[in-house]
Amino acid sequence: MSFRFKQFFIEDSRCAMKVGTDGVLLGAWAPTGTRILDVGTGSGLIARMLMQRCPEAEVEGIDIDEAAVEQACENGVRALQARLQDWQGSYDLIVSNPPYFQNSLKNPDEGRKTARHTDTLSYAELIHHSARLLTENGQLALILPAEAENEVRQLAAAEDLYLTRATRVYSKESKPARRVLLCFAKWKIEDFRLEIVEDSLVLEDEKGGRSLPYQNLCRDFYL
Repeated sequence: MSFRFKQFFIEDSRCAMKVGTDGVLLGAWAPTGTRILDVGTGSGLIARMLMQRCPEAEVEGIDIDEAAVEQACENGVRALQARLQDWQGSYDLIVSNPPYFQNSLKNPDEGRKTARHTDTLSYAELIHHSARLLTENGQLALILPAEAENEVRQLAAAEDLYLTRATRVYSKESKPARRVLLCFAKWKIEDFRLEIVEDSLVLEDEKGGRSLPYQNLCRDFYL
């Protein structure tokens, strides 16, 4: 299936995980950088969004799924088939919409199972190897299920990654948060006399359409 954004198209017909709100949110919300790695790039959506936001940046994507890598390349992303655990490099920004199901029923489709479950890339591995690859001033931006926030924050702290921003995402004001966007840095925000930014984003307005804050966040991408 092909998705049209303002400045590019994304084809995801051969990707286990399709274009969705999570990827768009992270691509629009993450900080910018000059050397960027998209872990588990899939169709390359997040990488393409960051390429639009940072035209001068060097953006790479890695994924363990061969078909996804081929499709990301067709979508204009420099993507390679690789595991984060084996990857070498130096980046000032790493982004990931990682596998997130840890204890739920496994999908019988192998591609979707790999893309959706943490068997091949646990949160601990994601945080550890991201910290290994980040420059001294590097940042890591993630979108996760809301219930994983505390675990990931603890894992990040153990790797000397410090929270700089957290945005909790609600489908509606009346419902619990379903996702959380987290940004960690190799530097302590307190050292710069700054405060951690903690805010929220509600996706739907009263009529069931996109809320104004959601529209504003993604206005450079959605038609």
